[in-house]
Amino acid sequence: MFTGLADNTNPRSLASRLRRRRLAFFSSLLARVPDPVTILDVGGSLPFWKHAPLPAERQIRITLLNLSAVTASDPSIHSLVADACQIPAHAGAFDVVFSNSVIEHVGGPREQRRMADEVRRVGKRYFVQTPNRYFPIEPHFVFPLYQFLPNAIQVWLLRNFDLGWIKRARSARQAGEIISGIRLLHRAQIRDLFPGADIFEEKLLGFTKSFIAYGGW
Repeated sequence: MFTGLADNTNPRSLASRLRRRRLAFFSSLLARVPDPVTILDVGGSLPFWKHAPLPAERQIRITLLNLSAVTASDPSIHSLVADACQIPAHAGAFDVVFSNSVIEHVGGPREQRRMADEVRRVGKRYFVQTPNRYFPIEPHFVFPLYQFLPNAIQVWLLRNFDLGWIKRARSARQAGEIISGIRLLHRAQIRDLFPGADIFEEKLLGFTKSFIAYGGW
C-alpha cells in the first residue's frame, strides 16, 4: 500500500502529486530569474526534467551532475561527471543549483556538509530538497519508523524482505552497506548545513514529509 502511494512513476500517485507541487514552487522562484538561466542539478536525471513544468519559451540550460554520465538527446540538457562534494566549477558558476533527494545519500555528516558548502559555493541561488528524518514512513524502505529501529533489526528485515524500492539484500554485509548509505536529516541539521536559507516544509497529513532549503532568490 505504502509503495503504491510513494510511486513517483505513477502520475496519479501521492508522491507524483507532491513532486508536481514541489516543482510548481520551484518554477515560481525561477520566474524571478532572467534568461538565459543555467541550472546545475546535483544527482539529477533526464526523466525528471522531461516532466518538469518549465515554460518552453524560457532559455534554460540544465547540467546533470552524477557519478556516471547521462546521455541526453535534448540540446539544453548536459551531463557532468563529478562528485557532489567536489564540484568542478568556479564560485557562482550557475544561476541555480537544484537537488532533489540527494544529500541524504552522499555519506555521513562530513560529506553532507561538503556537498552543502559546494552547492552554496557554485550556485548564485539554490533549491535543495531532502526527506524529513522524523516523517513516520521511511521514504526509501517505505516501512513505518524503519529509521528508528535498532540496526540489527533493520539488517534482519532487509535480509529477509524487499522493502519499498530496495530489494532484499544477499548478505548482512550488503544490508549494512545499504542502510549506512542513507542518512536522513531533521530540520535543525538542514538549518545548520544551509545557514541563512529559507526552509519550506512539505506537509502530508499534518506531518512534515520533507524540507526544502532555498536561498539567494
